[in-house]
Amino acid sequence: MLVLPIKKKWFDMILSGEKKEEYREIKEYYGSRLGKLGVGDNQVHEILFRNGYGNDKPTIKCKVKIVIDYGNPNWGAEIGETYFVLKILSVEEVC
Repeated sequence: MLVLPIKKKWFDMILSGEKKEEYREIKEYYGSRLGKLGVGDNQVHEILFRNGYGNDKPTIKCKVKIVIDYGNPNWGAEIGETYFVLKILSVEEVC
């Protein structure tokens, strides 16, 4: 299962249900990881979002769909930039 680190602000917003998307730059690094899961194919994937680095950090497991699209500036995206958009369908588990 793919583990992605995120900042506390975004972690808390996802956990509360306020933030419905997470963004990753369209670069080879994320393309190799997210592309293996399937981008834009309407599949649902489980992703772990971890607040920081290390196995002892707070983690949430989410069901997501992955598309390439523009992001919401209120949720950390830059205006006019396209991203791998991880559309959060549900928060399944908090560790």
